[in-house]
Amino acid sequence: MSPEFELIARHFTRRAGDLRDGIALGIGDDCALLRSTEGCELAISTDTLVSGVHFFPDVDPARLGRKALAVNLSDLAAMGSAPRWFTLALTLPAIDHAWLAAFSKGLFELADLANIRIVGGDTTRGPLAMTLTVIGEAPIGEALRRDAARAGDEIWVTGSLGDAALGLAILQGRVAVAEPERQAAIDRLELPTPRVELGIALRGLVNAVIDVSDGLCADLGHLCRRSRLGANIRFADVPHPAALKTMTDASMSQQLILAGGDDYELCFTARPDAHANIRNLSKALALPLSCIGVMREGEGVTVLDAMGGVIALPATGFDHFATKPRD
Repeated sequence: MSPEFELIARHFTRRAGDLRDGIALGIGDDCALLRSTEGCELAISTDTLVSGVHFFPDVDPARLGRKALAVNLSDLAAMGSAPRWFTLALTLPAIDHAWLAAFSKGLFELADLANIRIVGGDTTRGPLAMTLTVIGEAPIGEALRRDAARAGDEIWVTGSLGDAALGLAILQGRVAVAEPERQAAIDRLELPTPRVELGIALRGLVNAVIDVSDGLCADLGHLCRRSRLGANIRFADVPHPAALKTMTDASMSQQLILAGGDDYELCFTARPDAHANIRNLSKALALPLSCIGVMREGEGVTVLDAMGGVIALPATGFDHFATKPRD
């Protein structure tokens, strides 16, 4: 057996395909053969993580494996799609079985929780990087989208924003935070939680959804452009970690909250008459859901302070071709 096939067999081959999982033929052939659920349409998303760009080269491989899948599952959550299958293309500078064992452990721990099955992929030699493609399902016509917001819709976000950006700033030595807030922020950076259960529950309840991966202002801006509308955000209502509330540098705090990225929370819009149902859903899932603004006619994202004044927007969110590498 070649080193490549041994690597795949040892770390990424699981039980044989199972028709209960919609897998007629899994890993081991030129292609996987999959059977989608009747009455559903497929949601497909691909993301690449590159060492030094999306993660530090010395990050815990188990955490990296989990995050690699989590960021892709977040895209399915934003579409209200149930996870079904995924592929993994892994580029490695060399074969390191201890690293691979830890990476695959983290990957499959989340895969089992999300009930998603690996059905193929590729391995090659080169600078460390990984590309995952996830495939989910939603009933025909029920998938959530970015382009269906309406003027007057309330704007909501899940969880809190700025945690992951704070974790990155800590690891880069740009800020100092005491425990336990320090580790909590790093955990949010390295172990994001895809809001899959919520995404499915939002079908038929909300109008437009996007996941917050590049920063709130940047991603809400994408939703605005797709829906041909503008948005007003009340900064005081944007949920964020306690550690950011005590920062003496208010400008940096705003930057981390509004443009930090890597949160993988959901931002969605809904009619005002859905407010009570969303509050009830928040309680049922034990997940904070915060109403932070309103969609309006026009374009662009406007952030308002407690007095209604306009807060100057921070720099654009994460950009692969402009953001400094993670050394």
